[in-house]
Amino acid sequence: MNKHQLAQRAAQEVDVDEVVRLTQALVRIESYYPGPGEQPVVDFLEPYLRERGFKTTVQEVEPGRPNLIADLGEGPGGLILEGHTDVVTHGNLERWTVPPYEARLVDGRIYGRGACDMKGGLAAAICAAVAVQKVLGEPQKTLRLCIPCDEEGLMIGIKAFIRAGYAEGFAGAIICEPEENQVCLWQKGAMRVWVRFQGKMAHGAMPYAGANPIPSASRFVVALQTLQAALQVESQHEYLGLPWVTPTVFQAGAGEGQFNVMPDQVRVGLDIRTNPGQDHGALKTRLRQALEGSLEAGVSASLEVFEDRPATETPRETALVQAVEQGLQLLQMPLRYGGVPGATDGTFLWAWAGLPIVTIGPGGKTVPHQADEYIEVEELIAAARLYAATGVLMLT
Repeated sequence: MNKHQLAQRAAQEVDVDEVVRLTQALVRIESYYPGPGEQPVVDFLEPYLRERGFKTTVQEVEPGRPNLIADLGEGPGGLILEGHTDVVTHGNLERWTVPPYEARLVDGRIYGRGACDMKGGLAAAICAAVAVQKVLGEPQKTLRLCIPCDEEGLMIGIKAFIRAGYAEGFAGAIICEPEENQVCLWQKGAMRVWVRFQGKMAHGAMPYAGANPIPSASRFVVALQTLQAALQVESQHEYLGLPWVTPTVFQAGAGEGQFNVMPDQVRVGLDIRTNPGQDHGALKTRLRQALEGSLEAGVSASLEVFEDRPATETPRETALVQAVEQGLQLLQMPLRYGGVPGATDGTFLWAWAGLPIVTIGPGGKTVPHQADEYIEVEELIAAARLYAATGVLMLT
């Protein structure tokens, strides 16, 4: 039996009922942070995987926030399947028409927080790995399930995974995020920025006695529109669209403030999204120039980039991309390319570990983080079969 036949067999070995059952079981575990956190998911999955023949390792990242690593085989040149355990909060329960942790199955959809982002993709990866084991037994190359915490925050889980050497020796990683099973070879970069303005507090009736930082901060925010327009002229990506410079936080003074107190401090938060080829260092310089041009007398400012995530691009000629495309062809699934509008754990596997990545997984791109989040069962099963087929192609 050749490798293509083995790949097709692995796809057929996927237990479709178990894909659904496992997705529902994971959705029923509340794992948002701050809150219950990811520990309960790892407590459930670690024995589940160990009982199925995986070698498991629990990596404590922070108290109550572990990564889970599960391996088949032992050898270089293998494949990582990656899916995180944390979800965002359910938010206002009144906006949900189904309970967010019931994992209700209705008309071919599983509803619940994390069903799409990304416990469905994680369940598909796990069931695919089990199917690979049925076909290959203990492969000569390692198939590693990377199941980290904190993708929705500062990605401390994947950073700890990489720092500990768990990404070394692999030929690539599939990031099982909800991308409608599109082959996403590009994802946007991100910069998270705090800009702090310092003035001098004064009575609102006597503003001349102080220095109001609010006008300077406001001029800076307006100047960002000009900067964004320039960036969009410079870069427009076929699959990622336009870059964005988005102010998301504007806070002046302390608490709710007082009408008769001119505050001495303003804080502006920026969420910046970039395309491949855009230099973050140069962009930081342009931000500083816009900032310096916005300041009034008596007001100073500082700019801090506290999170810097580069845009990623994986060449089509890499072995991983070729295996994913072959898997789609073997399973007669459509080959559609796409781009990831946000950063993922794959950002750091690409940038820090130097791994080729393909982001592909079940679920609608716009469904995550909304009330009544759901995933289509048909799409979920298709992803599991694709992961199984690709796993065999990469390991043989």
